Order: sequence, then C-alpha cells, then structure tokens
Amino acid sequence: MWNFAVAVFLVELYGNSLLLTAVYGLVVAGSVLLLGAIIGDWVDRNPRLKVAQTSLLVQNSCVIACGILLMTTCYILVITIANIANLASTATAISIQRDWVVVVAGQDSSQLADMNATVRIIDQLTNILAPMLVGQIMAFGSHFIGCGFISGWNLCSMCLEYALLWKVYQKTPALAVKGGQKEQDQELKQLSSPRKLENGQSPEESSQPLMADGGAVVSRASTKETGCCYQMTEPLRTLKAGWVSYYNQSIFFAGMSLSFLYMTVLGFDCITTGYAYTQGLNGSVLSLLMGASAIAGICGTVAFTWVRKKCGLICTGFISGVAQLSCLLLCVASVFAPGSPLDLSVSPFQDLYSHLVGDRGALPEADHSLMRGLTGDLLAAGNATAAPAEELPPLQSYMSVGLLFAGVIAARVGLWSFDLTVTQLIQENVVESERGVINGIQNSMNYLLDLLHFIMVILAPNPEAFGLLVIISVSFVAMGHIMYFRFAFKSLGTRVFLCCSPEQKAIEAIVASPSLPTTV
Repeated sequence: MWNFAVAVFLVELYGNSLLLTAVYGLVVAGSVLLLGAIIGDWVDRNPRLKVAQTSLLVQNSCVIACGILLMTTCYILVITIANIANLASTATAISIQRDWVVVVAGQDSSQLADMNATVRIIDQLTNILAPMLVGQIMAFGSHFIGCGFISGWNLCSMCLEYALLWKVYQKTPALAVKGGQKEQDQELKQLSSPRKLENGQSPEESSQPLMADGGAVVSRASTKETGCCYQMTEPLRTLKAGWVSYYNQSIFFAGMSLSFLYMTVLGFDCITTGYAYTQGLNGSVLSLLMGASAIAGICGTVAFTWVRKKCGLICTGFISGVAQLSCLLLCVASVFAPGSPLDLSVSPFQDLYSHLVGDRGALPEADHSLMRGLTGDLLAAGNATAAPAEELPPLQSYMSVGLLFAGVIAARVGLWSFDLTVTQLIQENVVESERGVINGIQNSMNYLLDLLHFIMVILAPNPEAFGLLVIISVSFVAMGHIMYFRFAFKSLGTRVFLCCSPEQKAIEAIVASPSLPTTV
C-alpha cells in the first residue's frame, strides 16, 4: 500500500517529474546497500522474537509519520523517515521470510517450498487489495484522504501482525533457540569455569588488577579503550566478513543472477508508476494494473510449486528465466510502437539539466521552430473552412503503454517463480548461524543494482528517454539469467535440460521395482 502511494505522492509534489521518485529510490537503495550486512548480523545476534517485534514497530511507526508529513508537503522529511521504514522492513523480511519459515518447516524441502509459496501468495493478495483500495480513494477522494487512510491502516495492522507473530512463536518452540547462540553459550560455559579456579584464584581475586612482569599494574582503562576502538570498527569488520562469506557460498552465482533482475525499470515500482502517470494513466487505472500484476505473481507462485515437483528446484529457475525473457520482448516492442514518447532528438539529460541550471541553461536542441511555423501556417490556410473540426482534441494512442504493461505483467509469472527458486536455494544451502548476514548481503546486492537503475533514471528522467531505459533493463535481465544458467549447468551439467526431478525419479524407480515376496 505504502509503496504504491509514495510514488504518486512524490510525483505530485515535484510537478509531474520522475526526479523526486528517483531520488527517493536512490536513498533507499544506498541505505540498504551500506547497512544490509549489519542488519543481517543484528538479526543473527538477537533473539528471533525481539528482532521481529522491534522491526515491526519501527516500520509501521515510520509509515504513520510519513503519512502525516505528506499532508505538509515536506518531502525531505518524508524521504528520510520512509528510508528508515524501509530498513526496518528489510529486517522484518530477513527475520520472517528467510529465518522463521525455515525453522517452522524443519528439514522438509517440499514443505519449505509450499510455505514460501504460501507467504508469497499472501504478499501478492495484499498487493492486489491494497493498491486498488488506495487508488480508488485517491482517485475519487483526495491525496490527503489517502495519507490519513494509510496512517490509520498501519496503526491497526501493526497490532494484528504483532499478535500473529506471538502466536506463531508460541506454537514453534524451535524459534526460541538459535544454532549460533547455542554454540556460543556452550563455548562460554567450557571456558569460564577453568579460568575462575585456575591457581586457586577466587572470582573476587580474578576481578582485581593484574600485575605485569615488571610489577606495573595493568589498568582496565586501556582494555576499555581497546574495546571502544574494537566496537567502533566492528561494523566494518562485519561488512567485510559478510561479503567474503557471501562470495564463498555455493549459491553465489544464483544470488547474483537475482540481483541483476533489479537493474530494471520494468517493475511496479515508483519509476514505472510515475512514468505511467505522465502518460495519462490515473491512480485508479494504475491500481488495477498493479492488481493484475499481483495476480500474475500468484500464478507464478503456483507454477513454482508444480514445476519444482516435476523438474526439480534448479531446473525450475532455468525454466522461469526463459519465460520471463520471452514476456519482456513485448516491452522492447513497446519502445517502437505508436504512442511511444521515445524521441532521440531530445537529449536524455535535458530535464535534469533544466532543473539544476534553469530554463536559460537548457541543453541546445535542433531548431524545428521554423519548419513547424511554416507547416502550421500552410495547414491553417488550407483548412480555414474546417475550423470547427480542429477543435476536437487529437486521439492519444495507448498502444505503447499497453504493450509495456502487458509485458511487465506477463513477465511477473516467471519473475516470482525465479525469485522463489533462488530464495529456497539460499535457505537450504546457508547455515543457520550465517542466515541473516547472507540474506542481508543478498539484499545489499539487490539494492546495488536497484541503485544503478535509479541513477540511470536520475540522469535521464524525461519520458522521451524511457524507451532507452527499457532496452537497457532487458539487457541486464538477460545477463542475470545467463549467470543463473552457469550456476545450474555447474550444479547439474546437461541434466539441467531434463524435466524430471530427482524426487520424481526415485518415486518412479520404487514403483517400477518388483515387490519382494513376503513370508508367513
């Protein structure tokens, strides 16, 4: 709900330009890029319930504050607080969707896949209902009413989510214990007792200052100073260790392939929503399109569970990638279709330069004013008797924007199936003690490519250059799936082209094998 509304609000605040929405995306992507590993490490180090409660409270509180501030059109504070809400949402996603689900599913891979699909379906259903509701309120009411509704909704949903999380936590005792914390507690118990009783020294004596070889007393102040320096540089060490651990994972190329899919403007984010808004689509139509996109995502989620049982997890990702690329060809066709705003004679940097320097410092364009003036005079002289017919406004072609959203919506089937594939690969191949850090680094990689796509839009924010951004986006999606194919071929070899999973082969072998005779 909030992700849909904030894009339209920011476009309204800055005069129907995509510049402010791109700045917002840039701030969000940069924050997760820098703090993703630290957030993941915080998830690993703290109890699961504490992480879920804290992130849930911060996220909803910041959204409520943003809804109130939007009424005052103070977009600097809106972007800042919305960024904090997004960081809290990242912690919630890592904790619930990447950790809690794995613990609840246990060691059953099929149950884990079904639970991932169920969580994704719930997410898509909310993406259907929430944008449709907010879009209708904004279309038939006002933006201020929409802000108030979002604030009230988040206040109520925060209480409901808190109660549901507590219920799940009570019904799953395994959530109370973390593998990494258990090992650390055992090590501390083994080390603490011998040190206290070594050389007959009591705990009180061990707390006294130690004597150095030269008889000087070693004060604890130096230890505290060393500890302070150590704690100040701990986030940097956590960041470095997280990236090194991520690089050494067996699913490195699979995670990188998912990250490359974020370098695109072909998604229902603030960029695509803002572009459609500039092309004449109102909030009501956009909400319906987002609902159709969520339905396509549900279809992809259902297809993931079916294809995984038939072809295996790794082959499912390969099939999903082919399906997504095939649908994105419609987006490439929309660049050259009638109604496309693509105009290579207009500089892609003109809108950015005019906002920074001013209208007098705009980039030079080709002078077509003389030709347009002569053509207009000739048409006016030739059609002087048909003046009433000229009063009708010209029909606007929606073929280009229609093909664009048709390709985006259809590609969601393969996209969500591929996302679930990579998600489960990370869940099954990363140890529990590193689950938060690795998923934090994965989010950082995702936002790194997302950051590049926002920078690309900031450099070329005018709608005339959007067609070039579409072509670049499809190229990055293709590179991402090539990387996944490398991972799949390295893992399965030529079996990646077979449509039969190891589980299915085992079942067929059991059925085909003759039954042993029974003795009485």
